[in-house]
Amino acid sequence: MDTVVIKAHLPAQLANEVEDLANRLERSKGWIVKQALILWVAQEEHRHNLTVEALVEVKNEQVVEHQAVQDWVDSLESDQPLRMPGL
Repeated sequence: MDTVVIKAHLPAQLANEVEDLANRLERSKGWIVKQALILWVAQEEHRHNLTVEALVEVKNEQVVEHQAVQDWVDSLESDQPLRMPGL
């Protein structure tokens, strides 16, 4: 696998935490940063996909009115909570 070196300026405290973690896990600082970036990129991709799906739902008018959600939330502490809107 080809690799590329990426430089980043980190706050000293964060760099120290990465170094401490690397020592505890007996891994390199590069391995720690790589794992963190893999997870962050996957999380951001998932977040992007959710946003795209939500925009399609809005475009298709598959939305729940704010007041319906507010009424449902308000009912959650009552003896007879409403059914979640949209289901």
